[in-house]
Amino acid sequence: MGQPESRKYHEPEQSVLPPGQRLQRGWPVTHYGPVPKFKPDRWEFRVFGATADGDKHCWNHEEFSALAFSTVVADLHCVTKFSMVGAEWGGVPARTVAELAPPASSVTHVMVWAEYGFSSNLRLADFVSDRTIFATHKDGELLTAEHGFPVRLVVPQLYAWKGPKWVRGVEYMTADRRGFWEERGYHNIGDPWAEQRYSYQEGPGDGPEL
Repeated sequence: MGQPESRKYHEPEQSVLPPGQRLQRGWPVTHYGPVPKFKPDRWEFRVFGATADGDKHCWNHEEFSALAFSTVVADLHCVTKFSMVGAEWGGVPARTVAELAPPASSVTHVMVWAEYGFSSNLRLADFVSDRTIFATHKDGELLTAEHGFPVRLVVPQLYAWKGPKWVRGVEYMTADRRGFWEERGYHNIGDPWAEQRYSYQEGPGDGPEL
């Protein structure tokens, strides 16, 4: 990847925030569990499950870092009600990963896997959105370990828990199932503009079929 330059962006007004959110200046550290130690010689990014060719696709850290670098300017909305706006995220678009390791035609959802077995489920359409990115940088600087280095997923159209830190792979799925926080009472979709915070708010079709 190229080395991006540091940049600063104008923060939008409070009125553009999703309902129930407040503007956050700075970037709080929020996560469950300890910060993993990065071991580049053991790090691997995998795409598996219902791939189009039936194979597992893998990149080591050097290979993943060599993929084409892209940026997207987007907000991050935390379910704890803070919003960080106007950040530039740099890394590998999720759509690029899906092009290099295509899903089977029957795939409807993905499970994004991270360190310690953490997981988050997404609809395929949200995963391949042109704004979804496996971020390695924010505003031209490498992510810190506390914020997800070496790779975190950013899904601007959903609450931030849908974009795990310390991502290690993607599983293609032909049916939906809940991830870590979704199994613990958070909304299966997580649209901040619809304020989909908790599972009790789910309507018909929002969650996996029983």
